[in-house]
Amino acid sequence: MHVHFLDPYLSRESKIHLLDPRVKLVLTLAFVLTTALTPVGAWPVYILLFSLILSVEILSELGIVTVLKRAMLAVPFVFAALPVVFTTSGQELVGFSIGEWPVVITAAGVERFLSIAIKSWLSLQAAIVLASSTTFPELLVAMRAVKAPRLLVAIFGLMWRYLFVMVDEVFRLTRARTARSGYSDQPDSKPGGSLTWRAKVTGGMAGSLFLRAFERSDRIYMAMISRGYDGEVRTSPLPRLGSADRLFLIISLAILAILLALAVMVWA
Repeated sequence: MHVHFLDPYLSRESKIHLLDPRVKLVLTLAFVLTTALTPVGAWPVYILLFSLILSVEILSELGIVTVLKRAMLAVPFVFAALPVVFTTSGQELVGFSIGEWPVVITAAGVERFLSIAIKSWLSLQAAIVLASSTTFPELLVAMRAVKAPRLLVAIFGLMWRYLFVMVDEVFRLTRARTARSGYSDQPDSKPGGSLTWRAKVTGGMAGSLFLRAFERSDRIYMAMISRGYDGEVRTSPLPRLGSADRLFLIISLAILAILLALAVMVWA
C-alpha cells in the first residue's frame, strides 16, 4: 500500500518547482531566520513578509488555501507561548484572581504572543512551500550541497525512507486485527470486544510493531553493509547554478536583508 499522505510533495510545473533545490533551501532558511530575528511588534514588516510568502505560494501553483490549511499545524504549538501573556511586564489590560494567585494580562505580553504566533505561521508556510515543491531526494542532495553534516543528512534520508515501511507494517497489523474481529448485523454493535479488549489488542500491536521494526532494521543494516554502505548516500551531483538561479538568489537575499535591517532600525 502506498502511503501517499505522508509525502507533502505536490507535482506542478510552476517556476518554484523548476527552481534549483539549493536555491529553495537557502532562501527558505534565510526567510525563517529573517522572520525569527524581526523584532516584536514590527507589524508592517510582518505584512511585507506575508506578502512575499503569499507571492511565492501563487507562483508555486500549490494553491493558497492548501498551504494555509497545512499551516494550521502550527496552531497547537503556538499555545505553548501563551504564558508570555501573563509573565511579560507592561501596561495591564485585564486583571483577575484564581484563588490566591493574581493573574495579569499585559499589553506587552499580548503583543509578544501575537508576534510569536505570526512568526511561527509565516515560517511554517515557507517550510510547506519548500516541502511541497521539492522532492525529498532533491532536498537531501541540496543539504549535502550546502555542506550540511553528512550524518544528519543520512539520518534524515533513512528516517524518511523507512517511515513508509513502518506505516505499511501498521496497516498489516490493522488488517490482521480486522480479520480476527467479528462483525454483527446489528447497527449499534461494533466489531471486536470491549474497551478493555481493544486496549489489550492495541498494546499487543504496539509490542509486535516494535519487535518487527527492530528485526527489520537489523536485516536492513546488514544488507546495506554487505553492499558497501559507509554512511554516505551517493547520488549524481547537481549541476552548477545557472545565471538566472544566481540572480534570483541574490535579489531575494537582498530583499530579506533590507526588511530585517528596516525592522531592526525602527522597532528594535
